[in-house]
Amino acid sequence: MPTRRALLSLAGAAAVLPLAGLAQDRPNPMPEDLRRALERDRTAPVLGNPQGNVTLTEFFDYNCGHCRTMLPRISELVRSDPQLRVVYREWPVFGPGSDFAARASLAALPTGKYWQFHAGLLGLRGRVEQASVMRVAREVGLDEEALRTGMEGADIERHITMSHMLAEHMGLAGTPTFICGDEAVFGAMTIAELRALVARGRATMGTAS
Repeated sequence: MPTRRALLSLAGAAAVLPLAGLAQDRPNPMPEDLRRALERDRTAPVLGNPQGNVTLTEFFDYNCGHCRTMLPRISELVRSDPQLRVVYREWPVFGPGSDFAARASLAALPTGKYWQFHAGLLGLRGRVEQASVMRVAREVGLDEEALRTGMEGADIERHITMSHMLAEHMGLAGTPTFICGDEAVFGAMTIAELRALVARGRATMGTAS
C-alpha cells in the first residue's frame, strides 16, 4: 500500500518559503505559501482543467518505473473528472539521464508538444538517457537545436531547483509522490486510490465535485 502522511507533519516545510497565516478550520492545514508553490508555479505543466476545483500534484522522474505505470491512470482520471487540475513537478532523482529528460521536456512546454513528448519519454523501455530523449524529440517533431537552447532557460532551472527544495523540505520519500489537499501519497496507485485521494482533497478544501 502507498505510504500516506499529512503534509504538515513533515519536518522542515517552513524552510522552503516564508509562510502565510494558516487556515483555522482544519487540524493540519498546509501553509498557503507552500500550497501556492506546489499548485500555482507558472513553470509547472498543467493537465486537465486549468480552472478546476481541486489540484493533484505529481512529483515524478522519467526513469521511475512506477511513474511510467501511472501515466495511463492519470490520463484516465483526467478524462473522468472534468474539474480536476493536475500539476506535474519534474523531480529528476535517478541521475544525469533523468535531469536531461526533465530539462528537455520543460523546454518543450512552449512549443505545444509537451504532452506528446512527456508520454513518449514515459513510454521508453530501458533507461532514459540523452540519446533516447533526443530520439523521442525528433519523433514528435521537436527541433533538436532549439530544444537544447531552451533547456538552458532560467525558468527550467527554477522549476527543477524548486522541485528539489520542496521535496527535501517536505521529506518526500521518492517518485511518484501525489499531493492533494493536505495529504501526500508515495508510490503507484490504482484508479480507485487516486479517485479517493482527490475526493479527500476536495473535502479538505471544501470544494464540490
